[in-house]
Amino acid sequence: MSTLSATLEAADSESLIYPNEKRLFVIGLVISVIAWLALVLGTLGIALIYVVLAFIFYLFIQSALVSYLQGNGTRITAEQFPDLHQRIQDCAAKLGVDPVPDAYLLLGNGVFNAFATRFLGRNFVVLMSDVVDALESEPDAVNFYIGHELGHIRRRHLVWGPLLFPASILPLLGAGYSRAREYTCDRHGLVCCTSPTLAAKGLAALAAGGRRWKTLDTARYAEQAQASGGFWMSFHELTGSYPWLVKRMARVLGNDQVARIPSRNVFAWVLAAFIPRLAVAGGAASLLITVAVIGILAAVALPAYQDYTVRAKIAGVLTEGDLAAAALEQYYYRTGSVPANLTVAGYSSTPGPTIRAITNDQKAVIRIELAFSPLQGKAMLLVPSLDSNKRIIWKCTAGDVPPRYVPLRCR
Repeated sequence: MSTLSATLEAADSESLIYPNEKRLFVIGLVISVIAWLALVLGTLGIALIYVVLAFIFYLFIQSALVSYLQGNGTRITAEQFPDLHQRIQDCAAKLGVDPVPDAYLLLGNGVFNAFATRFLGRNFVVLMSDVVDALESEPDAVNFYIGHELGHIRRRHLVWGPLLFPASILPLLGAGYSRAREYTCDRHGLVCCTSPTLAAKGLAALAAGGRRWKTLDTARYAEQAQASGGFWMSFHELTGSYPWLVKRMARVLGNDQVARIPSRNVFAWVLAAFIPRLAVAGGAASLLITVAVIGILAAVALPAYQDYTVRAKIAGVLTEGDLAAAALEQYYYRTGSVPANLTVAGYSSTPGPTIRAITNDQKAVIRIELAFSPLQGKAMLLVPSLDSNKRIIWKCTAGDVPPRYVPLRCR
């Protein structure tokens, strides 16, 4: 008997939990708690305001979904679709899910799936009509979907999701935990079926659609997992939130098929380590978003860095200008007149990479001409004035240099 088949006899055993899920959950929880604490403490609690605003935003979004379900879907009860209702009750009993969540049947418009959601402490399971209709002849296959979604509720995936958000976007970890949850929930779905073969038919509908699933050879389909060890399949799975369906099929069918699943390409691990989980759609979307974010950051950061380097050069230029001003100032105190040039005042400099020339006029205004791009040929001024004690006070002005480059003393 395979490991997965054994879960049919022990629904409450550890075998229902995919091994990696607990490990990744603990790592994600530690990282997320540290991240949240750092955010709150680092902002002196201001971040809590944004958390509250985000929660309010979430309430409106989630309330729209639940309202849509209640306003357009059909609630599954003992009177409305009693067959589905009984199967949900039975599956919840096998898995120990109490209270049993509200269940709805929703028009799928071609979508073969089901999902679980949560709103204000209430859990909901939604079955899409397309998958229920397609699998009408195989009730156990529908049970697989029911058990899968109840697995999310039993493992409290919906509850932990917001807390684990910081870790969920990390490369490898976020996507890995998401995939592990799906494998765990497949094991829960298997509990609600009488055999792995019937559970596999539920996945067959996802693979081949509402008609062709009946003739799909599930074992041969699972064998396609042998191609998943290549670089590209490995990369896109490592950066995606869901395992490849062929691998899910192999794990549902049991150990014989699992043994044929190859290890992922090592170079894919290396590249995936640089791709955060920014999209549920998977590697391509996450990669595009990552490139877009890098592009945006570069568009903002590069000009900011260039401005920073210009301001740093300006600071050095003004230091040299202050030396010239000090020489002129001492000359004025000694002679009571303005020197014809700075050399007469005892200051001399040679052109360099940042300063083309430093000169003064008859009113003792010092002109610092710049020699570096993008300010080449532009000049800043040090303008003198006398205070009540006949002491010189120097005022820096930007001259024809854009204000964003000059320090506060010159604006």
